[in-house]
Amino acid sequence: MSPIHFPRISSEEAASMIKDGQTVAFSGFTAAGSAKAIPRALARQAKELHAKGKPFQLNVLSGASTGKLDDLLAEAQAVSWRSPYQSSKIMRQQINEQKIEFNDMHLSHLPQAVLFGFLGNVDWAVIEASEVTSDGRIYLSSAIGASPTFLHTAENVIIELNRYHTVRLSEMADIVMLPTPPHRSPIPIYDPLNKIGLPYASVDPKKIIAVIDNNEPDGMSPLDPPDEISRRIAHQVVDFLLEEQRQGRIPPEFLPLQAGVGNIANAVMSSLGDDPDVPAFTMYTEVFQDALIDLMEQGHLVGASTCSLTVSDDNLQRIYNNMDFFVPRIVLRPQELSNNPGVIRRLGVIALNTALEFDIYGHANSTHVCGTDMVNGIGGSGDFMRNAYLSIFMAPSAVKNGRISTVVPMVSHSDHNEHSVQVFVTEQGL
Repeated sequence: MSPIHFPRISSEEAASMIKDGQTVAFSGFTAAGSAKAIPRALARQAKELHAKGKPFQLNVLSGASTGKLDDLLAEAQAVSWRSPYQSSKIMRQQINEQKIEFNDMHLSHLPQAVLFGFLGNVDWAVIEASEVTSDGRIYLSSAIGASPTFLHTAENVIIELNRYHTVRLSEMADIVMLPTPPHRSPIPIYDPLNKIGLPYASVDPKKIIAVIDNNEPDGMSPLDPPDEISRRIAHQVVDFLLEEQRQGRIPPEFLPLQAGVGNIANAVMSSLGDDPDVPAFTMYTEVFQDALIDLMEQGHLVGASTCSLTVSDDNLQRIYNNMDFFVPRIVLRPQELSNNPGVIRRLGVIALNTALEFDIYGHANSTHVCGTDMVNGIGGSGDFMRNAYLSIFMAPSAVKNGRISTVVPMVSHSDHNEHSVQVFVTEQGL
């Protein structure tokens, strides 16, 4: 059988095939690995159609947040429904004005929900890749996310072939789609660096409608340097973990860590590397952030399993320029593995996440301001906090220049109850 040669078309031609009311699943987990050229073309198409009085809105799926993708589509009023997570200010406003229906869900639940049709049929998957072969092997870029599931379930597939990303990312990839229940066996991951899958995702090549050529970075900006409050929170966390180790509740070799997205988590990881009493450690986490590169190069972080390389463009180039060093130390997995409750429990992961507010009864609010206005969504925090060896939430004691306390008598919305949370930390203490 002769190999299949996929049509090469422009992003505008690709966007024109996607119709009003359809469901589009985009690659990416944060801005890392997210589709880029086609969302821009879809936003332009939506504006042109709206100017003519014609409807154009999509149901949008992704692995998690997507960087500029959500901004572009929301600004063009091209989204009617969104799941499972977003971090766009423009989209957040439209969600809270009830212009976009938002389905907030645990990130580890998304692939199964898509696979079994709970979120409807997927008309299109738009997936960024570093390479595609004629037999349907898709070598993903800087994030795995839910792309393997999107490729499996979508009726039509468009590949954004992004030459900016090195094809050596496949050497980090460990891609598995779990069997459907009730035919699942234990997932044989006993160390964060264990690999159990393949370096590529697979798709029926007949579903690939076209390939778009691109050469573009993920567009991640550097995180802000840790401020005084973040450093004080970080020191509280490090002192607590070391005391737990001295008391024998954390083993001498330490335990794998998970850290959520953001400046506070980044500051905590930096402080762990700065403290000589903290042994070299591993991570089993969903995002690999900027601070971890220095920790890995310095030997403090000896290995990390993650879903995405959520690092600034400059730091991503640092990784790409030294792949011989980073490849054996980083594993990229789909989110149903990176956030899998069973693996988190087995490895004894210590989870470090931020919250909007927490209360004196042990509840934490990660998602809603004043109990009604959505911020981003629960993301992966619930996957880790409910199953971690230690569940730690962090936040400044007050925000908005000290006008609003994050420690309250009762949270206005509870995402994590007292049965899932062990420790709250502010710069004042824990």
